[in-house]
Amino acid sequence: MKRTIRQLAFYLWLVAVWQILSDLKIWPPYLFPTPQSVLESVRAGFTDRSFLIGLGVSMKRIGIGYGLSVLLGITLGFLISANEFLRDTVGGLVLSLQSLPSLCWLPLAVLWFGLTEKAILFVVVMGSLLAVTINTEMGVRHVPRIYLLAGRNLGANGLRLFLHVLLPASLPHLIAGLKQGWAFAWRSLISGEMIFVSLGLGHLLMMGRDLNDMSQVLAVMVMIMAIGNLINRLVFERLEDRIRLKWGLAGAA
Repeated sequence: MKRTIRQLAFYLWLVAVWQILSDLKIWPPYLFPTPQSVLESVRAGFTDRSFLIGLGVSMKRIGIGYGLSVLLGITLGFLISANEFLRDTVGGLVLSLQSLPSLCWLPLAVLWFGLTEKAILFVVVMGSLLAVTINTEMGVRHVPRIYLLAGRNLGANGLRLFLHVLLPASLPHLIAGLKQGWAFAWRSLISGEMIFVSLGLGHLLMMGRDLNDMSQVLAVMVMIMAIGNLINRLVFERLEDRIRLKWGLAGAA
């Protein structure tokens, strides 16, 4: 409760500073709109359903793209950690590719898939896959060897060893990878939608720019940040709290 009050007070303070700066008229209104005009753009966007449609399309894409990256990333991470040859070869390639910004995948996506839905999904997957893979591999490598020996002594082998020993012990790193992967996937999705002429929040952002409507641009940016924060609080923070409680590291917030 105290945390919520602090956050609310902080955001109210930001809005107040925003209002003061807009009242000073340092920039013209069409470049630096007031909080009221941005709020009006949000209301108008939901009234004509353009924001609802864009939000629905974006959430569908992020659900598919992020789901694929999690499935592939966890699988690849466990394979790399379990095989020395893959760790020395594929593992190094994954670390190298991780240094590429997600925008680097856009030219390849357009050339391979054209201006299609598959191109956007490809950018989303490549934007988050590597983070999930690296954190999964690190999580497995940091599992104490005594856990594996104890599991084998108790009769756990193969899939049972994976499900009951490796997976639970690597969860702290895995959750961190999923959280980081979500952030990268969300950013990659918006970047892809800004370039491709298609529905989505990124497309609404570019429409605001093309119409010289800074209020719509800021309204969409606020929506993007709000969704990212909401997913983090409702999903990843709760998962982290459960992991900390289970491991006895700290109490839930």
